[in-house]
Amino acid sequence: MSVALRERREELELVAAEAERARAGAGRLVLLRGATGTGRTALLEAAAEQAEAAGMRVLRARCSPDHTSVPFGAVFQLLAHGPGFDSAAGEEPDPPGTPPHRGRPARLWRLLRSYADDVPLLVAVDDVHLADESSRRWLVEAVRRIDRLPVLMVVTERSQYDIDPPADGLVHALSPALVRTRTLAPLSAGSAAELVRSALGRPVPAEWVDDCVRAGAGSPLLLRALLDDLGGTATEDAPAALPDNCAALYPGSYAAAVSWWLDSAGPTTTEVARALAALDDDEEDDEKDEDSASGGGGHGDADAGLLARMAGADPARVPGWLTAMTGLGLLCPGPGGRPRYAHPLLRDAVLSSWSGALRQAAHHRAAEAMLRRGDRAEAVAGQLLRSAPVGEAWATGVLLDAADLAVRDDRSDDALAFLRRALDEPMPDARRSVVLTELGSLEYATVRSTAGIPRLAEAMRLPGLPRDRVRAAVALGTALARQGEARTAIDVLRGLEDEHLTGHPDLVRTVQTASALLSDHDPATRREVYRWLRETAERSPRLVGTAGQALLVRYESTAGLTSAASAMRRIRALLAQPADPLAEGFLLGTAAAVAQWADQLDEAERLVRRGLAGQRPSLLHPMHLALQNVRVDIAAARGAYAELLADPGALSPVAGRPDPANAQAHALIALVETGRTEEATALADGFDLQNPYDSWELNRFLYARGVLRAAIGDPAGALGDFLECGRHQSARDVVSPVVTPWRTASAECHLALGRPRQALALAEEELRLATVWNTPRVLGRALRVLGTATGGRRGLELTDRAVRILRQGADGASGGTRESAREATSDRDGIAAPGGEPVETELIPELIPALIAQGRRLTAVGERARAREALREAAERAERLGAVRMRASAEAALREGGARRAATARTGSGSLTASERRIAELAAQSRTNMEIAELLHLARRTVETHLTSAYRKLGIRRRAELGAALTDTGSRSGPPGGTRA
Repeated sequence: MSVALRERREELELVAAEAERARAGAGRLVLLRGATGTGRTALLEAAAEQAEAAGMRVLRARCSPDHTSVPFGAVFQLLAHGPGFDSAAGEEPDPPGTPPHRGRPARLWRLLRSYADDVPLLVAVDDVHLADESSRRWLVEAVRRIDRLPVLMVVTERSQYDIDPPADGLVHALSPALVRTRTLAPLSAGSAAELVRSALGRPVPAEWVDDCVRAGAGSPLLLRALLDDLGGTATEDAPAALPDNCAALYPGSYAAAVSWWLDSAGPTTTEVARALAALDDDEEDDEKDEDSASGGGGHGDADAGLLARMAGADPARVPGWLTAMTGLGLLCPGPGGRPRYAHPLLRDAVLSSWSGALRQAAHHRAAEAMLRRGDRAEAVAGQLLRSAPVGEAWATGVLLDAADLAVRDDRSDDALAFLRRALDEPMPDARRSVVLTELGSLEYATVRSTAGIPRLAEAMRLPGLPRDRVRAAVALGTALARQGEARTAIDVLRGLEDEHLTGHPDLVRTVQTASALLSDHDPATRREVYRWLRETAERSPRLVGTAGQALLVRYESTAGLTSAASAMRRIRALLAQPADPLAEGFLLGTAAAVAQWADQLDEAERLVRRGLAGQRPSLLHPMHLALQNVRVDIAAARGAYAELLADPGALSPVAGRPDPANAQAHALIALVETGRTEEATALADGFDLQNPYDSWELNRFLYARGVLRAAIGDPAGALGDFLECGRHQSARDVVSPVVTPWRTASAECHLALGRPRQALALAEEELRLATVWNTPRVLGRALRVLGTATGGRRGLELTDRAVRILRQGADGASGGTRESAREATSDRDGIAAPGGEPVETELIPELIPALIAQGRRLTAVGERARAREALREAAERAERLGAVRMRASAEAALREGGARRAATARTGSGSLTASERRIAELAAQSRTNMEIAELLHLARRTVETHLTSAYRKLGIRRRAELGAALTDTGSRSGPPGGTRA
């Protein structure tokens, strides 16, 4: 059976039966109806061949729209090759005075009868819907007469739902008894797949066959054309999917077949089909499905109305056309039920013959229609992206509203597209400046580091409101400073202050604050700016505002000029004062940094959340990145290594930004602490630090690289990094160990290199500065290293003191340390607070190396029992924290002290500490973390920390497993400390 005749056996059997009946003298009409491309012509030809084989004479006619003006043109085709045709066709003139062709039908009928007298006839007329009107009338009248003649008439007729209602069919006025009608269905998927395989004659991937079937849409015409284009390309090595566009097909039979299908449907149907293809070309189908539904209808109703408006078609007929095309297989329901083309290749073929200007005009009409019916801004803007500039204010408003929504949803690519398109529409210079500021900020942040600077510079050149000009200047200054051009950035801000902000003291203060913050990128500029800021604040604090005063607190904190308690009192007083909205971000970001340094981590976290909530993430602002950096610093202070490593961007250099960021420095340390030194080395080697521009992020990364080098046994290389970090920080007046403790790190390297005197000098200086700031973290760390450098009983006293201070710091005491005479532990997770009430502790990573140092000092003086206790606790805390390196160090110290480490890890319910068990039991009772925290008077993070540790020891992942896991007693491998002497 030929390509087009699959699944046509019943039709051929019908024609054969009717031919037998006609040969017996009882003729009839067989009407073969079907949509364009369903194989009507091929079926008619097969029927004619079948009749000829049975001894019938076949008269053929193929109708065409080019011949509709010729009267009886189709009938002439039927009878042209018989004897007597010339006279019967009317070569003899009609009698004078009679209407033209009046006697011709009768003469043609007599000619047909004369043919039938000789042999039974099969009259085959293809595409009768294209016949001239005279021929159609003659054929209808002939059908009424052939029931007593050996004549079978087989006619094909296009039957497809079009937007423009079709004319009446051939059999409209005929009795059903005279006609046998068959409607040709599309090919089934199974037959189409068999056709693909048999046409290619070789094995092909199943996915490839499925794609061909969908692109063929059940139409033998389209499928045959597609296979002609594919030719011999479909081999066993063929791609698993068809191309999505017709440009990849040659010689173009498929596109030509689709074009013919559209021409057959008429211009209005073609416009609707193209409009649907244009809508289907959108990338975000799911979201557009949600956006496309208007008030009372489903997706189909909404799309039908939109298509009607785009194409200028009758909205009452478009739903029927969508339904009919879905039934034929050209369309299929997409996400949410919205009709889509069965394959992207089919959609592209529909669009390929449409000019760009017409397509843009259709999208313009779609945008207007969607706006009128109340669709969301993003759906309307999606159409405007594909249209030419509209030149009206509504288009600008829609695009900017859509950009705002995309920014809120963190979809930067969409926001960029909407903002760029908005610039094509007319808008006042002041508004254009605002759009350029946001677009430049986004391009800088998401495209590449230099992409947005020209946009921001253009925004600065346009006139605008003072507040908007400040935003543009701050964004441009932020971009320039991050490129190492801090002085240029400050010049931009100062120029704005001098020329445009007269009469706006609040904006002047904001500009001054931004200048001070951006000066962090250049040591010389920083000293100059902060000198002016201090002098101005002494004369008149109002001139620098609350944000400027907070920056001075920040400066004094890093310069070793104030304590944590004093800094926090001043910061909280500033936070209590009214703040200008434009300057509030600077105040919150600065306050968060100081709170984090002061070990007020929960308070710092609240300030970060508040600050980020007030920031517009699509605008470049120095405090936006600063707040994100503080959030990373908080995670590092808590030893949250998994959180630090969760961001893939922190584990490799960012394209277009060769210099390391704060998150990458912390990630480098987290990799070291979790034992992933090879990955850490790869990350460190990804940056060229030979000639980078100076920045505090560089200092942080130098320190992190020093930690890595020390961990892999290169104390000399590590010392170089630590000292370089110290030189950079000192040049910025950053001498306090609150930022990076490079002195203690350098001291440990000197000790490893056998230089105790240099180590002692650095450790003593660190302790002096730590005492000024006076928080457990910096003081405990300085005491630990000084104890190690000092050695002997004095060294043990210092390390003991370091452990006591860090334990108290874990209590969450605010403002400074509290060395109480009542220090006593109830277990390894709690201490006696003032009043004797046990308080749960946070995990402070610095406590672990302090315990290790204490254990080593105790071992050195012969107190092995106390040493083992300290080292066991260090190992357990390291395990809970996931600090592989520190745990290995604690276990090595245990072995050196004569203890034997258990071969198995501490697991099972028996390995839980008392605090972990208490919290786990409450969680197993379906209490929430907040409820447990309130019941035990703990911070919620403390509860989360202990539950995480309990999950790890119990080998579970969900709270629902706690009950069963807590009853396990068989996996206990030792006492809660998990180490056996």
